[in-house]
Amino acid sequence: MIQIWAVTLNSFREAMRDKVLYSLLFFAMLMILASLAVAQMTIGEYEKVLRDLGLAAISIFGLMIAIFVGIGLVHKEIERKTIYTIVSKPLHRWQFLVGKFLGLSATLLLQVISMAAAFALILVFAEAGLHSSLLAAIWLSYTELLVVTAIALLFSSFSSPVLASMFTIGFTLIGRLSSGLLEFAEQGESSSESFRRFARILYRVVPDLQTFNVRTAASHEIGVGWEYLGYGTGYAVAWSAALLLIASVIFHFREFR
Repeated sequence: MIQIWAVTLNSFREAMRDKVLYSLLFFAMLMILASLAVAQMTIGEYEKVLRDLGLAAISIFGLMIAIFVGIGLVHKEIERKTIYTIVSKPLHRWQFLVGKFLGLSATLLLQVISMAAAFALILVFAEAGLHSSLLAAIWLSYTELLVVTAIALLFSSFSSPVLASMFTIGFTLIGRLSSGLLEFAEQGESSSESFRRFARILYRVVPDLQTFNVRTAASHEIGVGWEYLGYGTGYAVAWSAALLLIASVIFHFREFR
């Protein structure tokens, strides 16, 4: 645990010094602020549009931070050759990855809180009101980021930053579309059995990231139950653990030259 804690702290400090992080955070704040102007130009449903745009900004820029900063954490260790020192120490490679994951998770939590605070100020200024469902949507967006962080670490454990970015973005898109694809395959009368089988397999082998999407409910101020919050959190923890396990096995056998 001491080794993991040391890697976690170091990863947190490193992530907080990353220029990419602050660039993305700046644009996120800008988009949240711009949502106020955009919402004012809409005819009707002003508050709903404002909530939609704010939650979308938190989700989109959170995903970008998780992907690009997450991939960079492992790549920088390899690029600076510090990975050789790390793997030669009494530190298991799985501990290294878990520490990186926890460090970035803490960084993401801080960034999500910052964006949520800015979003709350905009809502108060616009007199749009704060509903508990907004907190639920933001929390589930954060748990989605944990899964995406684990995906980023998985692909960065064996590929270059460019490939890892492409794989992670692709995997994330599939995760967001798999449930819709399955529903289309099951309900579509023209869908073939092979297509249905493919959709079922895809749904089972990738995390269903739509599980974490309650933004529509939040924008309409529809409450999200504690049971669903617990399910979503548990789902994120389970998938993150599974992905980190696979990443650890791959990273264990990786040779550094």
